[in-house]
Amino acid sequence: MGLSDAEWQLVLNIWGKVETDLAGHGQQVLISLFKGHPETLDKFDKFKHLKSEDEMKASEDLKKHGTTVLTALGGILKKKGQHEAEIKPLAQSHATKHKIPVKYLEFISEAIIEVLKSKHSGDFNEAAQGAMRKALELFRNDIAAKYKELGFQG
Repeated sequence: MGLSDAEWQLVLNIWGKVETDLAGHGQQVLISLFKGHPETLDKFDKFKHLKSEDEMKASEDLKKHGTTVLTALGGILKKKGQHEAEIKPLAQSHATKHKIPVKYLEFISEAIIEVLKSKHSGDFNEAAQGAMRKALELFRNDIAAKYKELGFQG
């Protein structure tokens, strides 16, 4: 389930806009994730105490982690599916250390789409949304395959 060159171009064009404010986008993605799926907050010891959106917005740690997440994802997306070297350590840490179920990667993918729609509505049309969904699905499928290799049933 690869993406065409045109689809990758759409993904990378919108990602260029994300990179103009990684901290802001990352913070919004995590807030969207935690609001939409409160159970995901339990996987983050640093953020468990954040109960309201205002507390989340005020957290420098949350902003930093959002930047980390989107920086890593951007590095993967730029590989246009040739991301084996980037996926392997990520899958390892998320399976063995953090124990993040694949379902949660679906949830954060939804949050990413929602944030991009709200922040870049003019540039994130149906074609761009479809391409980003495919790219995120490719990422999740490859992480899930690595999880299986590691014996993690996430």
